[in-house]
Amino acid sequence: MVACAKVISKTIQVETKGHSDVIDVTSDVEKVLERAGLVDGIVSLFVVGSTAGITTIEYEPGLVHDIKVALDKVAPENGHYEHHERWGDDNGHSHIRASLMGPSLTIPFSNKKLLVGTWQQIVLIDFDTRPRTREVIAQIIGS
Repeated sequence: MVACAKVISKTIQVETKGHSDVIDVTSDVEKVLERAGLVDGIVSLFVVGSTAGITTIEYEPGLVHDIKVALDKVAPENGHYEHHERWGDDNGHSHIRASLMGPSLTIPFSNKKLLVGTWQQIVLIDFDTRPRTREVIAQIIGS
């Protein structure tokens, strides 16, 4: 007998400081998964907005610093961006960084546990130039 898949959608709200603020949301995702009551499947995460991204890292201060330094080399905050010229704002680098990082992530789960490594946490990175309330849509698909 094949079990029918169930889809549950929840929103996780995250308060950020902007300026490449890296926030560990692993426990938030684990809570959503626990409440869903599903045993096996996938969790699809999507951050709403064009100036934030979501990924996995080893969430520790050294690596958080290194990510910020690497992103500043790729898309410097004080660089010239046509986006600034066109819209008169200051977050062209934020859009570039978010495009490179990506807005979504899919993580499998089994026996009600995320299948991430011991040193692998889920992080939201807010690249915008101001504090924000970010929404991460968690869509849990499984049985």
